[in-house]
Amino acid sequence: MGLTVVFLLVFIWRMSLGSLDVLGAVFLAFFVMFLFYSLSYRTLVIQLSPATLRLKFGVISWRVPLENIEGCRLDELPTLMRQGGAGIHFMLIRNRYRASLNFLEYPRVVVALKKKIGPVRDISFSTRQPEEIVRLIQRLNHEEHKESF
Repeated sequence: MGLTVVFLLVFIWRMSLGSLDVLGAVFLAFFVMFLFYSLSYRTLVIQLSPATLRLKFGVISWRVPLENIEGCRLDELPTLMRQGGAGIHFMLIRNRYRASLNFLEYPRVVVALKKKIGPVRDISFSTRQPEEIVRLIQRLNHEEHKESF
């Protein structure tokens, strides 16, 4: 939000000096970009049903059928990878390509996939209740396997 306000103010200052020029257009573009990010990526919505885990973060939405979940646990990242910033990141962790939807202030849960979604083999996400999310996914995944026998 801070960068949104800064670029709005410098855009207004630039416009007060005259007409819209290249630098003013750059300030406007940065303002719009940071406004989009600050409004779109404020909340991570986690929906868990008996069939699907759905993660919605701004305009990005991941839908993972429970039958495609191999495992779920609390995420333990190397310190350098943990400090990559909030938002959506793609990274290689222990030779597995991962999509990460996170906020820095909350712990993460990682879900290992049986079948890749594109190149992604793991999905991690932040939550205020990581133990509860892990427990629910494992319980639903266990019930899914019992019904298939």
